[in-house]
Amino acid sequence: MERAAASQQLRDHCNTVGIAVMKMHPLLKDLGDDPTKAEIVKALFEITKNIEVVKKQLMRLEKRDDTTIL
Repeated sequence: MERAAASQQLRDHCNTVGIAVMKMHPLLKDLGDDPTKAEIVKALFEITKNIEVVKKQLMRLEKRDDTTIL
């Protein structure tokens, strides 16, 4: 697999996970336990933050010029 294809697949998976996380938020109101909801919100935030780290690293890799100019 080429770098571009791997990068795109990683980006697609990040988007899938991000959408799944967004779908979890509305479900929290039905739990009825504020401490549990708070901990889940923190965990979902960390997941979202780490997804963004992956996407940022992919963007940096894609913009990097691997050619060497002599």
